[in-house]
Amino acid sequence: MIFKQGSKTYFYSSLFFPTTMKEEVFNLYSFVRVADDLIDCVPQKVNEFQSFKARYRRAEAGEITGDVVIDGFMELAAKKKFNPKWVNAFLTSMEMDININSYQTMEELDTYLYGSAEVIGLMMFQIMGLPKKATQSARLLGRAMQYVNFIRDISEDNELGRTYFPSNELKEYGLKSLKYEYVKNRPGRFSHFINNQLDKYLAWQHEAENGFNYIPRRYLIPIKTASEMYKWTATVIRRNPLIVYKLKVKPSIKRLISQLSYNMIFTYRR
Repeated sequence: MIFKQGSKTYFYSSLFFPTTMKEEVFNLYSFVRVADDLIDCVPQKVNEFQSFKARYRRAEAGEITGDVVIDGFMELAAKKKFNPKWVNAFLTSMEMDININSYQTMEELDTYLYGSAEVIGLMMFQIMGLPKKATQSARLLGRAMQYVNFIRDISEDNELGRTYFPSNELKEYGLKSLKYEYVKNRPGRFSHFINNQLDKYLAWQHEAENGFNYIPRRYLIPIKTASEMYKWTATVIRRNPLIVYKLKVKPSIKRLISQLSYNMIFTYRR
């Protein structure tokens, strides 16, 4: 239920993993979703997040905490040999959302992107047992998907008091803010800026897709489907960048199931 409520795209795509792997993916995403939800709300549940982090540290030390999300994740982490540094990076990025509300340069944002998205790709890499050659692709796929989320969620992040896009890049397009009241009078500048960010996403996405050849067919269907849905989201936003202020662009369940069906046929004909 945690996973389903947090991301329908990931949830429904993951249903097509083999049963054992599906349970592992659910454990992973439940852990990251719970932590993220404590931060992505108004007001932020900082104390609850710190308690969550403290329970994780106890579990890391070998204690059974009684928290089914954390204990399930720890069992998975041990089984799949997750690098503890990945989890630390994830928790650091969550704390950055408490203490940092803007970034000056892409280099500053890189730390956040690594912990909030790339390490999730690395954990999925471990779950699927992919060869080391696919490591960079796993990182880039996580990064690319997160960047689409940044673009899609501009209005929501405004409400949270955050701007993920580096201020030096905003300045390049003559933008001082991403608030709608400011942007609506500068639609051309905003569109150019968003198109540039989408180009950045697509470059990472295309490089990540080079790693799809390393993914076994039985695992590729959900991965490819989620990727296609993010590309669909990017395409919709490119047509009308100001749409991000009107609605949260997400594929319908019907579109998602249709893409899953198509990928099943395509993948097994490969």
